[in-house]
Amino acid sequence: IVLSGGDDRLWKTWGFPDGNILLTGEGHTDWLSGCCFRPSGTQLVTSSGDTTVRIWDLSRRGCILTLRGHSRAVRGCSWHSCGDFVASASMDGTSRIWDVNSERCRYTLRGHQGSVNSIEFLPFSSTVLTSSADKTLSLWDVRTVSRL
Repeated sequence: IVLSGGDDRLWKTWGFPDGNILLTGEGHTDWLSGCCFRPSGTQLVTSSGDTTVRIWDLSRRGCILTLRGHSRAVRGCSWHSCGDFVASASMDGTSRIWDVNSERCRYTLRGHQGSVNSIEFLPFSSTVLTSSADKTLSLWDVRTVSRL
């Protein structure tokens, strides 16, 4: 299965290698910038130009949680390998670590001087890698909310 999102505000799962659309999700009000599966494979996360991050349940075929807090478009998202946390990167210059179970922002990462364009958890760790329009990469320890 391949997952995609685009300017049409939709995410889609595709059968591989046939290329047939298996599921389509709608609910964002602007373009999708990122999407990825939860490690368990039962849910996915999307990020959008509408400033939100959404969690989708594939069995219910719908959005089960909308995370709000960024003031500008969200450029990327990532699941932690444990499946309990989602990270988001925004054009507002911040990144956020969201606790999916409590449905709230756990940490806000500040330090980039420009848009944060991507974010990725390092596997099986508390470290996050961000890239920014300020031409820097940063490693963060989300336990202490500090750069490494």
